Amino acid sequence: MKQQIVDEIDQLKTVFDEISVYIGENPELGHEEFKASKVLSKTLEDYRFTVEMGTCNLPTAFRAVYDSGKEGPVIGFMAEYDALPEVGHACGHNLIGTMGIAAGIGLSRVLSETGGKVIVYGTPAEETRGGKVTMADAGIFNELDIALMVHPLNSYVKSGSSLAMDAIQFEFFGKSTHAAASPQDGINALDAVIQTFNSINALRQHILPSARIHGIITEGGKAANVTPDYAVAQFYVRGTSRAYVNELTEKVKKCAEGAALQTGAAMKHSFYEFSYDDMITNTGLSEAFTKELISLGIDSGEIQEQRDGSGSLDMGNVSQVVPSIHPYIKITEEAYACHTHEFREAAMTEQAREAMILGAKAMALTGMEVLSNKELLQEIKAEFALQRGQSLPEFVE
Repeated sequence: MKQQIVDEIDQLKTVFDEISVYIGENPELGHEEFKASKVLSKTLEDYRFTVEMGTCNLPTAFRAVYDSGKEGPVIGFMAEYDALPEVGHACGHNLIGTMGIAAGIGLSRVLSETGGKVIVYGTPAEETRGGKVTMADAGIFNELDIALMVHPLNSYVKSGSSLAMDAIQFEFFGKSTHAAASPQDGINALDAVIQTFNSINALRQHILPSARIHGIITEGGKAANVTPDYAVAQFYVRGTSRAYVNELTEKVKKCAEGAALQTGAAMKHSFYEFSYDDMITNTGLSEAFTKELISLGIDSGEIQEQRDGSGSLDMGNVSQVVPSIHPYIKITEEAYACHTHEFREAAMTEQAREAMILGAKAMALTGMEVLSNKELLQEIKAEFALQRGQSLPEFVE
């Protein structure tokens, strides 16, 4: 069966290559990925998946199901396809989306023998208002036994952690006046923003080293001789767990509240992007994926151990509800960072497309192993239950 999966993906390599290039050449921002979601979902339909568009009322999301009609585990693959402003697919989502459907199609070829279901989810806007957050909150992923996706990078890295994140905005409302003629009549909203930054800078001395708080001023006045009556600051607050980010966000709010009191400005806070939870890697599932990667010819010495995440992923929200992995696959020999022009160009090369096919095969083979190995699935679910502080599943002795 494994060879059947590999052969199927190899036979369709030209199709998958063309899709990844098409998405790469037509970058679309989050929730605007109409071309990408159309080509990905249409391809799944062509290979006998039943496709639902607009999942969770997200216009560019989809849910594509291949059901064997027999009992068995449900395997989920995540497809991302949103681009970044100005730099396009500098995170390689043109590869991720295509990899997800390739893995789903490859695995679907053996379901008549293994039983179970394969579901490919089109998950828009990972870079901003992550579609996976909305979908996880709606309970969409609760139908899964495992969830997988693979991200491009400049090396092979096992699935690890990511930082939970809140994206918080503070608006300050003051009173405008002539800054030279009647400064005593004004309330400076920009001063409140600056005091917020100063307070947060002091707070940084007393937070965990793994935490991050970073922000910008998006509104700060229009003219130097007019006291700003409106100013806005936006911050990302990150930490290794959702619980700690919740705690830290409250402290950041206190910084802004104090700044408002100091200056006399009114303050309103809001979340300008969705909150991301921390990624919890299921080690049993991760080891199964690594084993398949090695079986496909990757030297074990090339695969780096999981590392602490420095960024945030909406896959973290998925990992809170179903055993999940988010490993990385090597698409370039150069040490390019994601979100750069150089990485965007690397994601459009033949080497990247070869890596995409490799990643799709490894995911599909991992899915097949879970479908056919009840003991492995039990281990994965038992680990997940322990990670979540839940009782062990009934089938675990």
